[in-house]
Amino acid sequence: MLDQPLPRALVILVGIAGAVVTLFGLREVSSIVGPVVLALVLVIAVAPVRGWLAARRAPAWLQVAVPFLIVVMVLLGMVGILTISVMQLTSLLPGYTNQFQELLADAQKQASSYGLSNEVLSRALQAFDPSALLGVAQTLLGSLLGVLTALFLIVVLLLAMCLDAPMTAKILTAGKRNRGQLVTALGTFAHKTRRYLIVSTVFGLLNAVLDVIALSILQVPLPLLWGVLALITNYIPNVGFVIGLVPPAMLALLDGGVKTMVLVIVAYIVINVVTQSFILPKFLGDAVGLSTTMTFMSLLLWTFVLGPLGAILAIPLSLLARALLIDSDPSAKWAAALVSGKVPRDE
Repeated sequence: MLDQPLPRALVILVGIAGAVVTLFGLREVSSIVGPVVLALVLVIAVAPVRGWLAARRAPAWLQVAVPFLIVVMVLLGMVGILTISVMQLTSLLPGYTNQFQELLADAQKQASSYGLSNEVLSRALQAFDPSALLGVAQTLLGSLLGVLTALFLIVVLLLAMCLDAPMTAKILTAGKRNRGQLVTALGTFAHKTRRYLIVSTVFGLLNAVLDVIALSILQVPLPLLWGVLALITNYIPNVGFVIGLVPPAMLALLDGGVKTMVLVIVAYIVINVVTQSFILPKFLGDAVGLSTTMTFMSLLLWTFVLGPLGAILAIPLSLLARALLIDSDPSAKWAAALVSGKVPRDE
């Protein structure tokens, strides 16, 4: 009896069911998967440093120690800045209660002049009560303390991956004979991820510095906190800019009024448009290899699976999934065209 191929509909349904089970399984262990993926991405980011040291025949321990210390110092610096700034924010917000009440009264007067109900307006504005913002800041502080706890796991994973990196490279090189397509796909994933991280970090730092300067000129409190937030949200595709803009704009409204808030919004938009729309594409090009639709879907999916860390790692995770499921399969060129939004070239 000849083997009959399975119906395509059945294959698709089984594949979807397997994907759903896998994603929900990852969600259940997100506290472990998130740090593991973050450590992997960070090791990939600093791999050129290890390669540079290896090319100059530096001792093996130095090839491990230098990339490891670079990543650890960056992580500790960012967490330290965020922790101190959020603590300052929690002590600063209660002092804006009077300003909020004045803004509420002015808004009610304006609404009355246009015939709007004060009751509806009051309910809408109560959502921006400084006490509610204080609760958000305290929650953020608790999350940062959780990050400090998880930081130990990330550091241990970083050290282990840095130690294994030379052997992993040798294993991948040896695997080209039997699994050449998979090894090539993983190499492409590492290259695209590294380029994405480096370029995004450089332009994220540029955005952060310009945002801090603008906020300092406008005398918005805690400009360093909002600069670091802008850097972090720069890794979140599509909606990261809005996430990084809302907190300083709201604080500018409470501290300096509507005019200051508008100036903050305008400054952020100008900086973002110039750097992200005009300059960044010339350097990043098609490094990601994902269409706009797939990028947004990746953001939703990985945020659902891994939470806020998934939003930051959405692009690297999607690139890894593409490498394992699409680029490693020579017959999946049509799928690669779908996720990249580009028609494949005829060979």
